[in-house]
Amino acid sequence: MNTIINFLFAAIKAGTPLLLGTTGEIITEKSGSLNLGVEGLMYMGAFAGFYAGYKTNSVIIAVIASMLMAMFGALIFAFLTVTLQANQNVTGLTLTIFGSGLSIFFGQQMINNEGGKPSMSVDFMAKLAEEPLPLLGDIPVVGKILFSHNPLVYLAVVIAILAWIYIRFTRAGLNMRAVGENAAAADASGINVNRVKYMNILLGGGVCGIGGAYIAIINSYGGWDNGCINGQGWISVALVIFASWSPAKAILGSLVFGAFSAFQIRANEFASAFPALSFLAEIPSAIYVMLPFLLTAIILIFTSIRGKREGAQPANCGINYYREER
Repeated sequence: MNTIINFLFAAIKAGTPLLLGTTGEIITEKSGSLNLGVEGLMYMGAFAGFYAGYKTNSVIIAVIASMLMAMFGALIFAFLTVTLQANQNVTGLTLTIFGSGLSIFFGQQMINNEGGKPSMSVDFMAKLAEEPLPLLGDIPVVGKILFSHNPLVYLAVVIAILAWIYIRFTRAGLNMRAVGENAAAADASGINVNRVKYMNILLGGGVCGIGGAYIAIINSYGGWDNGCINGQGWISVALVIFASWSPAKAILGSLVFGAFSAFQIRANEFASAFPALSFLAEIPSAIYVMLPFLLTAIILIFTSIRGKREGAQPANCGINYYREER
């Protein structure tokens, strides 16, 4: 039982940055923009969040810095695709290269200046300790799995729920969905299409940046790693499809993907606890590393075959809006 509890706990922890990246991309795509630069945005947020936390010893400043830095990257994307009408696919891929390169460059400069890989202070990491919530953390089994995480895990869930409420139940969310489905009709009804796109691209990018900071600080155990994101931005893009463009469903989806990631380091534990699964210890570790990406490919294939309209991608997602053609 302890093996299963620890595995589910680790799955939630591993799925948290994916939830943030997915939620941010959902917000962006719901407004009609397809930003394939999530990986780059998460890299930018990772460096900014780590550096700000390292220098100030403040978790709040680290989170804000990661969000602002990623919003800067999202602003570049918005300017190129909304104002200059550049191709969204090419711009997103370019943003991934730019964001990852920028983060690695400044990260290496930080390593050189510090004389080695910098690490967060003990006091900083203590603020992000995995401690049970009062009363809820004492619940048998469930308390350990759901209510004994670091504060950023709860922040990610709150952001996802707020994003779901924003998209489904607010006037601004209605305008966003209108632009994403039919920008020309939204424009004709008096909605400022460019403003809606800019606002949601920046908001979505900022949320992705927080996911990057989580990876740089929590997943890297407080030490900087130039390659910390390692494809999780791309998994987040695929998870948007798995979640049917719903932040609420993304919570469950991130848990599934997080489980595959957690299994990489828990396979031997399962093999020891359950004799029938002893063969897991014989499987090369590279196979477990591949699993999240394999699942991503399978989901993309089945989604394309299924072709359901319900929960489908917004109709105008990835298509630039030319007002003159309305």
